Amino acid sequence: MMEKQGSDASQTLAVHRPPHIASIDAHAHVFECGLPLARQRRYAPDYDAPLDSYLAQLDQHGVSHGVLVQPSFLGTDCSYLLDALRRAPERLRGVAVIEPNCGPDTLATMARAGIVGIRLNLIGQADLPLHRWVSAQTLTHIRELGWHVEVHAEAARLERIVPPLLDKGMNVVVDHFGRPDPARGIDDPGFRRLLELGNTQRVWVKVSAAYRSWRNAGHDYDDIHEAVQLLTKAFSVKRLMWGSDWPHTQFETQVNYARTLELLHAVLADQTERRAIIVDTPAQLYMFDVM
Repeated sequence: MMEKQGSDASQTLAVHRPPHIASIDAHAHVFECGLPLARQRRYAPDYDAPLDSYLAQLDQHGVSHGVLVQPSFLGTDCSYLLDALRRAPERLRGVAVIEPNCGPDTLATMARAGIVGIRLNLIGQADLPLHRWVSAQTLTHIRELGWHVEVHAEAARLERIVPPLLDKGMNVVVDHFGRPDPARGIDDPGFRRLLELGNTQRVWVKVSAAYRSWRNAGHDYDDIHEAVQLLTKAFSVKRLMWGSDWPHTQFETQVNYARTLELLHAVLADQTERRAIIVDTPAQLYMFDVM
């Protein structure tokens, strides 16, 4: 599969080369069946979500650029992700999952491919000290590259995960609204404590995958609208980003790309604020404006 994709690279790039940044999808995944899976995983899809299908979604919905995030079920083998980034370097950036003691040479190779951050996907994982997930030396290399650390964890755990990263001088991106408990939503104490991190000026939040934290996300936008208002007040639009979470793993039958955009427009009607979230902020954080 990988070799076939490489042979089609020039054709793909010729088709998918947007002239400017119209909007950025800051969170999506690509994968295919048959790829090596992580030994410990919560879930693995039984379908393909290849790069060409993702780029077609972007083109269909007028989204010029995207950020590919390593899926948890592929573990630290980022070869498929790196291949995808190399096929469309003008319009894609990536966030990798790495070994705790990942060395500078490996990180530099990833940077050349378009990786601009690492992800700690801790949903369902035990609480461990930070160095068990990524070593202090590796964090130093990441900071020197100008990368960030993306955290995917339940809201109740963020106060134990994010501050140690900030203490190491890292910029931190919090996934999916901070993953409040669906039974509590914005009243989740962990979500409320997340809002307090806005004062650090070094934490960003993705307003993405609302369906993972709100049971009626596809039908009732009121709670999500209030969550966005609270996040905007705490972080400002300079620290918020939108992502589609394509292909919406485990929610494929309930949501599609168009509905994620519909939700964004419904909860963020102000065009200037929306442009900051889908263009200005992610362009800077993901280095679209310098690479």
